[in-house]
Amino acid sequence: MATSSPTECRAQLEQLFGLTGVDYKHNLSKEELFHEAIANDRGRIREGGPDDEQKAYPTKLGVNGPLVYYTDPTCTGRPVQDTFGVAWPASETDANETTVWWKNDFKKFDPAKYDALLKRVVAHLNERGGSLYVKDVYCGTDPTYARPYRLVSEYATHSFFCDNMFPKGIEGVQDEEGKRWTMLNVPSFHCDPERDGTFSGRAVIMDFKNRIGLVVGRADYCGVVKKTMFTVMNYILPGMGEMSMHCSANVGQGGDGAILFGLSGTGKTTLSADPNRKLIGDDEHAWTGLGVSNLEDGCYAKLIDLDKDDEPVIAAALSMAGTLIENVPPAPGKKMEECDPQELDLTDNSITENTRFSYPLECNPDVMPGAKGPHPQTIVLLTADAFGVLPPVSILEPKDVMYHFVSGFTAKLAGTEVGVTEPKAAFSACFGAPFMSRPPSVYAERLAEKMKQNETRCVLLNTGWGGGPYGTGKRISIKHTRALLDAALAGDLDADKTEYDVHPVFNLKMPKSCPGVPSEILNPRNTWDDKDAYDAAAQKLRGMFRQNFEDKGFGALGIEPVM
Repeated sequence: MATSSPTECRAQLEQLFGLTGVDYKHNLSKEELFHEAIANDRGRIREGGPDDEQKAYPTKLGVNGPLVYYTDPTCTGRPVQDTFGVAWPASETDANETTVWWKNDFKKFDPAKYDALLKRVVAHLNERGGSLYVKDVYCGTDPTYARPYRLVSEYATHSFFCDNMFPKGIEGVQDEEGKRWTMLNVPSFHCDPERDGTFSGRAVIMDFKNRIGLVVGRADYCGVVKKTMFTVMNYILPGMGEMSMHCSANVGQGGDGAILFGLSGTGKTTLSADPNRKLIGDDEHAWTGLGVSNLEDGCYAKLIDLDKDDEPVIAAALSMAGTLIENVPPAPGKKMEECDPQELDLTDNSITENTRFSYPLECNPDVMPGAKGPHPQTIVLLTADAFGVLPPVSILEPKDVMYHFVSGFTAKLAGTEVGVTEPKAAFSACFGAPFMSRPPSVYAERLAEKMKQNETRCVLLNTGWGGGPYGTGKRISIKHTRALLDAALAGDLDADKTEYDVHPVFNLKMPKSCPGVPSEILNPRNTWDDKDAYDAAAQKLRGMFRQNFEDKGFGALGIEPVM
């Protein structure tokens, strides 16, 4: 591992950006960054508020507890409509107009506009002076693909978060300077859309040619520091013939690996935290010729409505030093400095539903050494069907896997968004469309290759509702879901080991029995009192799948329409 000295770092940043008028606080410790964030991070934290309010606070535990941070009120999640890639001509870079998956949440940015904007941002920093925080980490725990990642930020909080979330000290990465990505994160610079070519006063822009991430304006949500690099790796890894994945991963006592794909609310994090299995990670992974490895070294969990009994690891970590709580208000009538982390109201959504908690992977009790594991024997595609019509578990053939992987289905619940009065289908290709920088077929092909090479089985596990839709039926119990998952991981649900029925609408193989699960719930039609209503609801959801398949043009990409 080549580590740049502060002098080398200064020279590199001057060469890359032309930064000459700033000082750097280079690779400060977490404890130093804790104090720096409280003393120096200033910006807007409330609607109509000034741009010089304190952004970071201690709790009653001081440096021995978490840092609490507040984003700009307009950026309590990823600003997907303000996320871009520089659309370089094909002759200038391999990441160009023909190879990138351009879409509403990853739009083209004009190269000339980008060059001019970057120069204006650098001029702004040189004129402003002061200090920037530099944090050198890696994206990826495996040196065969890991990329050095340098965050240069105005806020110490972002450097603190970066230290939590990314690996340090990865040995064996070749040509570090030629692979390094650098993010310049400048909340104090506000764009002029007409002049700068942005949609608003903020922007998150990825420049694959020069390996730069530019974040400007009111885009100070910590997840930007994480997901920007995930989007980058989702371009790099498939180009190496490897698979990048938005999934959790763990390893059983017998050395059997598993990966769980799923969108928010489907159980990806909860189900991977299994006391009988070692965790590789909960969100971002690579599947290479060596096996599965974490891209990160930390977890970024949702806190809203957290049940501390169900999530004891997160509950305990809330009081640990070096962790970061984002957008949780103080207890009523108290300043944050007077609050014990355990007394914070995790149901308080007055700032946002998307309250977050960043903590190092080592806070989990049983983690695989190096956050790496073997090739998975089992892939689980998670969905939470709020329509109540999909089977609790289905055995998938390879063609089924490709269809459901590119569909990426789950359902939003009534009441979770304004105007949502009944379950609403949500399709996100590859279970993470906003972060997928190549077309979905690229990831599907990689997944099919890896599964064939390693004889990996796959199931579709529904953690949603039965007996009727949300509001009428009941959610499938976590006890039954875990029993189904355990059986799938053990191979007990393999098509050659169990009898199954084929669903007449969805064409899915449903096992007739599973240890620890009432056989009558395995065919969802059995759980509905009104069979005609079930049939109508199933056909309605199938129509949504078919419409999404047609709208996305998956057939032209070689995906077989299996339902």
